[in-house]
Amino acid sequence: MATTPSMPAAPRCAFASDNAAGAHPAILQAVVDANAGHALAYGDDAHTRECEARFRDLFGADVTTRLTFNGTGSNIVALGSMLGSLPGPHHAVVCTDWAHIHADETGAPERALGTKLIDLPSPDAKLTPERLRELSHLQGVQHHVQPGVVSLTQATELGTLYTPSEIAALCDTAHSMGMLVHLDGARIANATAALGGTPAALRSFTIDAGVDVVSFGGTKNGMVGAEAVVFLNAGTAVGSEYTRKQVTQLPSKMRFLAAQFNAALHDELWISLAAHANAMATELHRLTASITGVELGDKPQVNSLFPRLDPAMIEPLRDWCFFWDWDPTIGQVRWMTSWDTSPDDVQAFADGVATLARERSEPI
Repeated sequence: MATTPSMPAAPRCAFASDNAAGAHPAILQAVVDANAGHALAYGDDAHTRECEARFRDLFGADVTTRLTFNGTGSNIVALGSMLGSLPGPHHAVVCTDWAHIHADETGAPERALGTKLIDLPSPDAKLTPERLRELSHLQGVQHHVQPGVVSLTQATELGTLYTPSEIAALCDTAHSMGMLVHLDGARIANATAALGGTPAALRSFTIDAGVDVVSFGGTKNGMVGAEAVVFLNAGTAVGSEYTRKQVTQLPSKMRFLAAQFNAALHDELWISLAAHANAMATELHRLTASITGVELGDKPQVNSLFPRLDPAMIEPLRDWCFFWDWDPTIGQVRWMTSWDTSPDDVQAFADGVATLARERSEPI
């Protein structure tokens, strides 16, 4: 791999995505422990029953939990069940133009569910009650698809956060318009850590705010391909077991997914892992904010940064330590930290950025 000769040693890990990180040792050990003996398939096992109980305790309510394999599948199970609870097949899902279901799931909701996505422009990847109300002219008109579900993302694809009051206002507006509210929580742990770092903080922007269904992410936070759909509104859970099976998200050996969540939810490990990832992003921001050729903006709210770089720096830096482009037209990239990013990794990456920026600024 080509590198600049004077660059320091590359960090142990890349800054491409928290999806690139491995699994936490406690999660792996839980899978090993769950491997002992036989257990009935499709969730009829002690591990899954424990997992369901842990989610009821976490949300402080009699919620229904459906475990799934991945984030896209989790969203499909959630949205499919919610649309199925509405009368008629004519309802659409409202989201931002940044939403993962719109931009990064290869049209899965449209193909798998036969629904339409109404994507609303948003510079910060957040919806507002005002934007929802703009859709009221569609309601009751037979020529238009009817807005039926609002899908929010917390934390958003741009690393921004909704406050609990913002989500509550959106839920109030959506419900007043006869709509249900889904929360895509692929990085719900990072949002929870940033908004207080306790189960009460989680509840403040989900069940207490009026959210109906949550896609609860685990894979990006130290787990191995394990996600959950948590139905906070009992009516939306009716028939969800059939939807999960139909969209190929019913795990046969469910005990291995459940065991991962049991380990993650024990002693709030899921929050501490995300809090560490967030802290590493903040430290990376601090160490690179004054480097020439790097435009960072505000301190990150969660575990992602979206800097604009001198275009001449991008490829050499990426060859040295991989990360993804975000908007190549303006030289914007994404740096993302993970549960296993260490302070040494952050320092090494910042040193590499500084070294390359210094070389680019020196006269030939």
